[in-house]
Amino acid sequence: MRAWNEAERSIVKTYRKELWARFVRAISEYDMIQENDVIACCISGGKDSMLMAKLFQELKRHGKIKFDVKYIVMDPGYNETNRNKIIENAEKLDIPIEIFPVKIFSYVTTLEKNPCFICARMRRGHLYRIAQENGCNKIALGHHFDDVIETILMGMFYAGQYQTMMPKLHSDNYEGMELIRPLYLIREADVLRWCRHNDLSFIRCACKFTEDDEVEHFSKRKEIKDLIAQLHQVNPYVEKNIFKSSSNVNLGQIIAYFDKEKTYHFLDTYDEEKKHE
Repeated sequence: MRAWNEAERSIVKTYRKELWARFVRAISEYDMIQENDVIACCISGGKDSMLMAKLFQELKRHGKIKFDVKYIVMDPGYNETNRNKIIENAEKLDIPIEIFPVKIFSYVTTLEKNPCFICARMRRGHLYRIAQENGCNKIALGHHFDDVIETILMGMFYAGQYQTMMPKLHSDNYEGMELIRPLYLIREADVLRWCRHNDLSFIRCACKFTEDDEVEHFSKRKEIKDLIAQLHQVNPYVEKNIFKSSSNVNLGQIIAYFDKEKTYHFLDTYDEEKKHE
């Protein structure tokens, strides 16, 4: 059996509950795909986006909604080894990628402050542009369940704010474009199991800031990932509870919150609520 055949079979058979069912559920629950959408499946070369591409292929073959997918690889300046690895994996998994080179790594490596933040913003902007130029109305990113809960805690611990990574977003700068995250309910551990089952290996970020394992070790996200793993030893439901907290917010028990236009404070209506008791 060819590698891509087994990769597809394992998605709908071996890991049907962990991967396929959760992929379909996220798309349905958060209304991610509509009839005649053209989706840019954004492939970074990592395990998550490659799995997402295979899941989209299955959905396009067997799903009830008519839509199209373009498998886009934005090359921000990969070295030859990493670029070839992406091409090799795409061929192995029968994913018809199209590569678009942009000069991001060469720029951000000259920055002293926030290179990763700026790199992420530049990547997102280029992805929207490339997708729109290729007739797409949505871009799909491979963020999974663990990315979501880690983002919640990172905001609390390092930014003093409560917010989550949304399952879909309208673009502020590209009219008519949306971002969707179809792996929203899929656990990273299950992605890794699928990779091992199919003897697959993928690249990571591949810029000079993450090629060193020591940098990876001391990253803030790694700290949060380790903390969640420790908490799981005490409470095996901790990951689900962190995730659930973002859709179970009681505004009556929040000191302050804001939307895009206004900040609300509990004191604004504190005395009025007493009068109505």
